[in-house]
Amino acid sequence: MNDVWIALGLTVFAGMATGIGSIIAFTAKRTDYRFLSVATGFSAGVMLYVSFVEIFVKGTDALVLRYGDYWGHWVNAGSFFGGMLLIGLIDNLIPTAENPHETPTEAQTRPLHDPSLPLPDLPASEPGTTALLSHPFHHEHHRRLLRMGLFTALAIGIHNFPEGLATFLAALEDPSVGLAIAVAVALHNIPEGISVSVPLYYATGRRSTAFFWSVMSGLAEPVGAVIAYIGIRFFLGNDSGVIPPELMGVLFGGVAGIMVYISLDELLPTSRAYGKGHDSLYGLVAGMALMALSLLLMK
Repeated sequence: MNDVWIALGLTVFAGMATGIGSIIAFTAKRTDYRFLSVATGFSAGVMLYVSFVEIFVKGTDALVLRYGDYWGHWVNAGSFFGGMLLIGLIDNLIPTAENPHETPTEAQTRPLHDPSLPLPDLPASEPGTTALLSHPFHHEHHRRLLRMGLFTALAIGIHNFPEGLATFLAALEDPSVGLAIAVAVALHNIPEGISVSVPLYYATGRRSTAFFWSVMSGLAEPVGAVIAYIGIRFFLGNDSGVIPPELMGVLFGGVAGIMVYISLDELLPTSRAYGKGHDSLYGLVAGMALMALSLLLMK
């Protein structure tokens, strides 16, 4: 039971990093985009390395033991691509007009610290809207920004469900690996907290509202992990409630696919967009090297 609480604690830690992003948005005078580039590259490095070297291999071992060498590898490969398909479907079904993972620019975050500055033309506004504003919280623009912010929070919240399950299952199997993944997911969630907070603050004028929805979007990770775990244990577990090894193998294959998809679809493009030169590559290699070192030290 202690392992379950440790896994849940790590998942909560990873999810709550959206709140850290919100705090940074309101307190930092300048957003360090170079740091975000290295941090998201680092997250991608950790996720890619641990997915292929540790989690995918654990899935293979469990499935080969159950289905034999030939079919075990087939089931594991199917689980891997099934995980990618799941997160891909979520990406395509979530209701958002803009990319919810895109970090606001310097011009968009500057009025958070100086309300006298004019509101920038965020994607939710129509051409020419900003020029018509006599006050940063003009009603029509306010409505559009509120819709954009809430949709962003909803999109990130739904997207965080499988991320939470991935963190939880990895930590349940091996707390040290789960810790590394939780740190990587937390770094990934910081810019997401910023992207939720900015439009909601512009729409409501309240830091507390923006912070609340930012945290709620991150809470989807532990909530998703708990719901999925309870469902898997009680509906797919054996008579004693224990998850069968072959099912854990399938889940590990799916988790590896989810993390690879997140790394390639979100983290690396974001890292490249906000970095300079080889910043994203430095972060990627550093994440892989740290993950490799931690795994070697645990042998």
